[in-house]
Amino acid sequence: MQVIDSQSTAAGTHCTAPVICDEPAAKPKRIEDLMREACAVRHYSRRTFQAYWHWSKRFILWSGKRHPREMGQVEVADFLTWLATAQQVSASTQRQALHGILFMYQAALGIEIGWIDGIVRAKQPQRLPEVLSPSETGAVLAATSGTPGLVLRLLYGSGLRLMEGLRLRVKDIDLQARQIIVRGGKGDKDRATVLPDSLVKPLAELLEQRRRWHHVDMATGHASVDLPNALARKYPKAGSEWPWQYVFATDGYHVDPETGEERRHHVFEWTIQRAMKDAVAAAGISRRATPHTLRHCFATHLLQGGTDIRTIQALLGHASVETTMIYTHVAAMSRTGVCSPLDRMRA
Repeated sequence: MQVIDSQSTAAGTHCTAPVICDEPAAKPKRIEDLMREACAVRHYSRRTFQAYWHWSKRFILWSGKRHPREMGQVEVADFLTWLATAQQVSASTQRQALHGILFMYQAALGIEIGWIDGIVRAKQPQRLPEVLSPSETGAVLAATSGTPGLVLRLLYGSGLRLMEGLRLRVKDIDLQARQIIVRGGKGDKDRATVLPDSLVKPLAELLEQRRRWHHVDMATGHASVDLPNALARKYPKAGSEWPWQYVFATDGYHVDPETGEERRHHVFEWTIQRAMKDAVAAAGISRRATPHTLRHCFATHLLQGGTDIRTIQALLGHASVETTMIYTHVAAMSRTGVCSPLDRMRA
């Protein structure tokens, strides 16, 4: 509040009651900032925020840049129908768009728009995951080298998602117990998975190299790494400590776009994706295979080897065994023993 002092007149000083003026109203926050804050409060990942904001922004642009407060159920339903019919997006993409827009309304703007009905639903395809045979997987991994090769071997050997592997911290790997702890996986859940014996030695050598880098980083003031949630505020010095360092770190320093701090980042995902693409081509495999394919191979090959479905569910971190059951269909095809009628025909 601002108080105006007494006024003077030509006849002399004349005191009047002070006039109280309201300060200028604070500039309202942008929808993007409101959504970022709402995601941070709920400990959602940066990727979740980016996905939610992407679809909220597309919805606003589709409407001709109308403010979401001026729209509601009808516009949301029309947008989702447009995605399915005009843009021909998949069912999962349409579902993600719905979740993003509802999050914007409910969590960021505090508006409850109710049930969205009358939507033309995108068709949900029934597809099996792409799985390489053990010999094909071996050929792909044999065509890799260096840190990307080690990452790809870990994805296959432990059933990790790509970003779960790249975000591993030193404290998450137990070489003695042959165990990896995945922190904040999909759904913000922790889980334990197996560490292959064949990777213990290369990982130990990598950690020795990382420790030498860490000594250099400490001396030059580049040792800090980003910490999950609010740990950086609670433990200001934890980001420079050895246990929190990334296992798979970049050779050089990179500027953090949020803090402007120059430090090491974990190896970028496109580096591993490119290495996988080159390895698949070198192995002479014509089917499409990505780093995530190695996770499918991990589950399918375990199932074919006799591991029970509940154990595989726990190793993969699936909330429901029904999600894991998809691999039974792939594994079953390799052991049905069905003979094609063409092969039974006599020449």
